[in-house]
Amino acid sequence: MAALTTPWRRREGLRALLWLSPWLVGFSIFFAYPLLATVYFSFHRYDLFTLEFIGLDNYRYLLQDDRVWTSAKNTLWLVVFMVPAQVIFSLALAQLVTRLKAGVGFFRTVFYLPSLVPMVAGTVAFVFLMNPATGPWNQFLALLGVTGPDWFGDAAWAKPSLTLLAMWGAGNTMIIFLAALLDVPKHLYEAAAIDGAGPWRQFRSITLPTISPVLMFSAITAVIYALQYFTQAMIASRVASGTTDSPGTSFTPGYPDQSLLTLPQWLFHVGFRDFSMGYACVLALLLFGASMIFTLILLRRFRIAEEER
Repeated sequence: MAALTTPWRRREGLRALLWLSPWLVGFSIFFAYPLLATVYFSFHRYDLFTLEFIGLDNYRYLLQDDRVWTSAKNTLWLVVFMVPAQVIFSLALAQLVTRLKAGVGFFRTVFYLPSLVPMVAGTVAFVFLMNPATGPWNQFLALLGVTGPDWFGDAAWAKPSLTLLAMWGAGNTMIIFLAALLDVPKHLYEAAAIDGAGPWRQFRSITLPTISPVLMFSAITAVIYALQYFTQAMIASRVASGTTDSPGTSFTPGYPDQSLLTLPQWLFHVGFRDFSMGYACVLALLLFGASMIFTLILLRRFRIAEEER
């Protein structure tokens, strides 16, 4: 009997590997190999033409690179402030749409449309709208007796301006929350209302526990997106500073005063402007490690919250 079982198990194992082979090939080519290659190149001085082993020199330089820590602080600011603002705003919009009695389709479309605008076009438009001299946003604030700041030209307001841009384009997350809210059983709200629970109590005791998996997914993806934040910050810096790529000009990301310098921008500058690929690999590993740490923290926090319920 054992002799018959062994070939059967071998065939089942080969069959399982066959079905898993597309995932295994994709994982090996698009994740495992790039990760191992990044680790390998991080110990070398590599400029696309020459490869020289230098040990831990790239890692030592990481501790001395002031712009790494400046970009890391800016990226952490986006994670701590921009991500909660975007998630909360998206949830509030979804909650608003579910409570509308008329025009649901219209408002759902209006709230979702900004997310369809290309990131570059949306960022350029936002910078011009918030221009302190000619932008309509500061002119509107002036009608209310408020003096608007130099949004993307002031280091103190640059990251909050990007947060407003992220909230404006929160339509994708809003749609996800909307689907989750519509899936909450209505009889739970009816029973809670009979028991005397108010709107806030219903939201805290029924809505949040029911949509917690979607909330966890949105939070994790938003954190990973913030850690990879590149396009909007780069375009806002360029447009606000008036810098172009014309011959004879150079642009160092982060205007104004390195307030919009994010870690992916500095990684790009080091790798594709300075051609220091080995050091860029170290920065890539730093980003990868930060993504893993934040993801594990969020997963643990949501698991604890589920156990407390």
